Amino acid sequence: MKLAIGIIFCFLLLGVDSQRWTSFVKEAGQGAGDMWRAYSDMREANWKGADKYFHARGNYDAARRGPGGAWAAKVISDAREGIQRLTGHGAEDSRADQFANEWGRSGKDPNHFRPAGLPRKY
Repeated sequence: MKLAIGIIFCFLLLGVDSQRWTSFVKEAGQGAGDMWRAYSDMREANWKGADKYFHARGNYDAARRGPGGAWAAKVISDAREGIQRLTGHGAEDSRADQFANEWGRSGKDPNHFRPAGLPRKY
């Protein structure tokens, strides 16, 4: 029931028809996948100083999906940084992460944050 009310609210708030709504939801799902892939790559690479690159890359890839992807990237990024602040991680590092997130979401090249020597695979 709550989901149905949420969907109706989004229709009214966003003013989108069903075709655009389904596109938005699809983009959001794909964007969430892009964020997960960047996170998985960051964990696999385990490269010192590469976290900002992976933040920017995940947001960049997700935002390129469209408005739904950009929305998913923002929600995921904000949630992650909010959780880190609650658990006592540094506010300065969180601000730097959010800068990289916004950089990527705005369409700027995530390679700006790429550390030297990071394998081309990433």
